[in-house]
Amino acid sequence: MNTFVQRQWESSVLPSLSELVGIPAVSPAFDADWEANGHLDAVVEHVRGWIDARGITGAGIEVVRLPGRSPLLLVDVPATDGASEETALLYGHLDKQPPVGGWSEGLGPWTPVVRDGRLYGRGAVDDGYSGYAAITAIEALRSHGGAHPRCVLLLETGEESGSPDLPAYLEHLGERLGRVGLVVCLDSGGGDYDRLWLTTSLRGMVQLNVTVRVLDAGQHSGAASGLVPDSFRIARRLLDRLEDSATGEIRLPELNVRIPENRVAEARAGVEAAPGLVRESVELPEGMRMISDDEAELALNNWWRPTLSVIGADGLPHPSEAGNVLRPYTTLDLSFRLPPTADPQRALDAVRTALESDVPYGASVEFGHAEAGQGFNAPETAEWLNDALDAAGTEVFGNDWRTMGLGGSIPFMGLLHDNYPDAQFVVTGALGPGSNAHVPDESLHLDYAAKVTSAVAYVLDAHARR
Repeated sequence: MNTFVQRQWESSVLPSLSELVGIPAVSPAFDADWEANGHLDAVVEHVRGWIDARGITGAGIEVVRLPGRSPLLLVDVPATDGASEETALLYGHLDKQPPVGGWSEGLGPWTPVVRDGRLYGRGAVDDGYSGYAAITAIEALRSHGGAHPRCVLLLETGEESGSPDLPAYLEHLGERLGRVGLVVCLDSGGGDYDRLWLTTSLRGMVQLNVTVRVLDAGQHSGAASGLVPDSFRIARRLLDRLEDSATGEIRLPELNVRIPENRVAEARAGVEAAPGLVRESVELPEGMRMISDDEAELALNNWWRPTLSVIGADGLPHPSEAGNVLRPYTTLDLSFRLPPTADPQRALDAVRTALESDVPYGASVEFGHAEAGQGFNAPETAEWLNDALDAAGTEVFGNDWRTMGLGGSIPFMGLLHDNYPDAQFVVTGALGPGSNAHVPDESLHLDYAAKVTSAVAYVLDAHARR
């Protein structure tokens, strides 16, 4: 079966996925005219056509469209004879991050290039390959006498925008999805390419735009400074309510949780199995050092502890255009990563309260765009799933599988966990060292993607036979 998967990747998946890279299907949050531009429709149609050409017996393929929402591709494959009656829900997304500049010579966001065993281009690893992997896993089982439950593949086109349309689609499709006993998400990855990695936790997030205003219009700093406080100084004081600037620790209790002991143990096991798993995940300039020398603590910082990043600003002119002016306001975009089990709405409310209460000098605090996204903490792994992962680790990767957390968010996973609390979750994927998702030189490690595909087949077969 593993040989079949490898051949399918070489002969069928790679050519089609390369064409997918060439479609500039930027997520709606980054393309206000996405409907008129038609790139999301084009990428959905491209993948729909490839799946349809596979000729999977009984498969239903449908592009689902709700008014005013980005399209969703649904593929419904009936179970093999005698398989579990539960639904296996497989998830991926087809929308992409913006192209950004700075790609290496010979590479570009919309130009597919295969080099040194990798496919380069925007959307190759995040997450265009996912639908191909899911369908190829099903084909592999059917061609080699394997079993699989009813499989429903959902490929959305708004994940990079925070999946705002997905709750509506889940509600719309609720009865059709049936009793979901397994969720496979292929939008994650691992710490190396030597083994299969499962993501057991994802941080939630809160984003808030806040403006501190001290004047209606800018004033000559020689006339106004010393009389009117600088808006940036007030913003700094307000941020100190949220974060200890010396340590980076978040002060608000609503943004903190007690880390479960099993997740602490997993962090230590993960960095022991793959030294550098966290420490080498970010390349630092010379002389810069990380927050801690303890790699397990770095893992817990990134996977379970809350953090604040200032990701945008307004009201500050470019240095070449800056005059001696006391500016009327400072606007900051605040991005919090939350522990997987923290309540994002409570966290957002607490941040707002901290920022707008008893503001120094009576300055005005105004809030703009706000967003709150749920985290994810996987349930305990069932025995049948553990056995399937053991087999895949041995027979496909030649190494034991490992678990890890991720510092980022997949809002869909928390939503699914709430909807299907009794389901088993396999959150995995082909993202790994050098994948460069969201930044220049994004690439997919082709051999590893094929192995992940085989691992999905092992899991589906075990779920069908349990």
